[in-house]
Amino acid sequence: MKPLREVDVDYDIDSEKCRECPDKPCLSSCPVDAIHLDPDTGEVEIDDKCFGCVLCREACPYDAIKMRTTMAEPVRENVPVINPRICRGCGACVSACRTGAIHLVSSGETGVHSEIDEDKCVRCGYCARACPTEAIKYGEILPRSVVGGKAVVINQRDCIGCMTCTRVCPSRGAIKVGKINRLPYIDPSYCARCEECMDVCPSAAIKYSSRKRAYENFSKLNNLEIAGEILERESEKLVKNLGRMDSVLRAVKRRFSADSPEYSVDVTDEIRDGIEELVDSNLQIHELNHIIDFTKPARRIRVLEDRCIGCGLCVDECPVGVIEPEVPAPVKILDGCVFCGRCGGVCPVDAIEITEEGFRARDGRIYLERRVLTGPRRGSVEVDHMVCQRCGVCVNHCPVDAMTLNAEVEVDADRCILCGECQDICPVTAVRLNLEDDNVE
Repeated sequence: MKPLREVDVDYDIDSEKCRECPDKPCLSSCPVDAIHLDPDTGEVEIDDKCFGCVLCREACPYDAIKMRTTMAEPVRENVPVINPRICRGCGACVSACRTGAIHLVSSGETGVHSEIDEDKCVRCGYCARACPTEAIKYGEILPRSVVGGKAVVINQRDCIGCMTCTRVCPSRGAIKVGKINRLPYIDPSYCARCEECMDVCPSAAIKYSSRKRAYENFSKLNNLEIAGEILERESEKLVKNLGRMDSVLRAVKRRFSADSPEYSVDVTDEIRDGIEELVDSNLQIHELNHIIDFTKPARRIRVLEDRCIGCGLCVDECPVGVIEPEVPAPVKILDGCVFCGRCGGVCPVDAIEITEEGFRARDGRIYLERRVLTGPRRGSVEVDHMVCQRCGVCVNHCPVDAMTLNAEVEVDADRCILCGECQDICPVTAVRLNLEDDNVE
């Protein structure tokens, strides 16, 4: 953090000189509207919003405003604390410190141990992570990255890829470089918020964000890197691993699938156990949700022949033109249906039925569900511009030309039919379909 200073403002207004000024330019000069006229006396007053910028004093033509500002000493966060009784004088922290703030000293009581120069220390906390004996404590767990509700992030839309931030960061492991887009991104768990990167960034792409959003962005970008590492493996091994992952989902579906038209079963534990056994890691629930969100459900559309009256309303409504009329009835649905549900919404006799069966993440759990779509989908398409690579694949494959690529991918909500083709085809999972459930039985 940059040093914070408290400001004490002491001011005095010469009322006799002030009355001689008819225009009162001091009122318009204040950037925070801290100066106003007293309605009873008509004299200029300054309230407690004043932060001592002295613009009013400079604007006064009669030198009627006397103002003095006193800056307090910088408020700085504490430096890491070294316990000399635990320190073994190995010098690991000395080697790790990039600012030369740590050196070894010797005293008669404790022997050789490390000592930190507070003026040179940038409070990055890397010495605490490098210490093999845990003799250095930085609040318990890096208070600057855990307390405060804010985190430093890199806006990858503004980043020019100069890598200056990676060269000045004193906390090793805080800034990673993506293998896919070749741009840096910050791990909030290691960042100490020293703002060194922020100060040197030539494109002002580094800024503060909420910790929740920072961790979400980091998780998405890190998932891309994991996917990139998988894609670098041998094709035979890749096919095998993907097949094994798919086998877990198919096994769960076989076990819990029901014959009823609609059902919903909580399968969180079964999927987590199956995937953890394959990848040999402790996956968190939110990571499983991210995987499940992009699994494509099995969809099926059929015409109930005993109900269809051959009115042709669905033919005119179909946005991709895959419904053909037959004389006298029923209509015929060709390949290429995107299951948008618009045909079912206009059918006067409910002769078109769309079912979808698959996994859904909801409220921190994963469900295997079969649902019946009774009308057009409702919701929105969200593009994560932090992850999006602007490749244009979604734009080229949109069946109704509802997506355009300018500086960013934009979605025309009026034309979009919420078919989900963009989400299914996005190579970096930057497109997400957020559907409402009011059109589901």
